[in-house]
Amino acid sequence: MSSDPKPPLPSTEGRLADRAYTGIVRIITEDDLAIGDRLPSEAKLAATFGMSRTIVREALARLASDGITQARLGAGSFVKRRPSARLGTHMPMDALATTLGTYEVRFVLEAEAARLAAQRRSDRQLDAIERALEALRSALLSNASAHDEDWQLHRAIAEATGNAAFLPVFDHLQDEVMRILRAGVDISRSRPPEVIGAMMEEHDAIVEAIRAQDADGAALAMRWHLSQGRKRLMP
Repeated sequence: MSSDPKPPLPSTEGRLADRAYTGIVRIITEDDLAIGDRLPSEAKLAATFGMSRTIVREALARLASDGITQARLGAGSFVKRRPSARLGTHMPMDALATTLGTYEVRFVLEAEAARLAAQRRSDRQLDAIERALEALRSALLSNASAHDEDWQLHRAIAEATGNAAFLPVFDHLQDEVMRILRAGVDISRSRPPEVIGAMMEEHDAIVEAIRAQDADGAALAMRWHLSQGRKRLMP
């Protein structure tokens, strides 16, 4: 019998907060709330979901972090952005909280990976990053799906940190990140061409900073790219 420890299960509170998060998104989409509309009060949401106000408050905090809602002191929470209707074709609504929640991890993990890659990358690793960048460019500017190329570029940056511990952590996020990458490309292609152009410019800026060994610039460019990517999932 294996003695390897099993990964911990999500806490009951975390699962309930995910359900509340999903429920609030459903209210926004199914009740057709517009940007600027006020959400039901914490007390009403808690009663609707059969949960405590503490759980609802946690879900609202995560929605605000994901840029979907905005809290106004003494006034409640309001719709800031509506998730794109196309998101539902790439992920079940019940997975939205977990999938968008990976952005919080990626802000920490990938910004630091970009910083370390700029400081430590070898010529061979820079060449791999640049090849991945050009593969992404070709895919984005064609009708190809582009999510695999996007993933490979981000992974090449993680590999260039010179710290092997980054890769298993990064790979653990693959399923959720790939859902986001597929959705991001699909949603962006439904919009004016400059949206895809902006996506490519963000990747160019990251790689340029790594090429120039500008650690702070690489970290900043990665954080900007991730923040813009999250916004692209909204209309």
